[in-house]
Amino acid sequence: MKKRAAVARALAMDPEILFFDEPSAGLDPIIAAGIDQLILELKKAFRMTIIVVTHELASAFLIADRMVLINKGDLVAMGTVKEMQNSTHPKVRQFLDRIPEPAVAQELDYLQMLTEPSSKQGEGRQERSR
Repeated sequence: MKKRAAVARALAMDPEILFFDEPSAGLDPIIAAGIDQLILELKKAFRMTIIVVTHELASAFLIADRMVLINKGDLVAMGTVKEMQNSTHPKVRQFLDRIPEPAVAQELDYLQMLTEPSSKQGEGRQERSR
């Protein structure tokens, strides 16, 4: 409700451009879908430019006419939803396919190693419990 009220306040100023920064962050999928629908309705009703910053791919693919991918402040790619989905650019593919950075992948491998029970760890637990 607070987000809808903020949109109403912004619309009262009759802007040429409406900016949303992570509109569905922290929301459950049902509420997030309502925000997506609101953005689509505003776009249709007011025929204004709407800029949405989001990491929510489902929302971006639904509401965007054009998309921009920015990485560490640099413009990586720009295009329609279809162009972005079909892109072969490595950073676009990494983002859309949710591939972690190598350093993060190494950390995840290490964490996985720590959390997977090994046969020796399992035997040690059994011996101690006897």
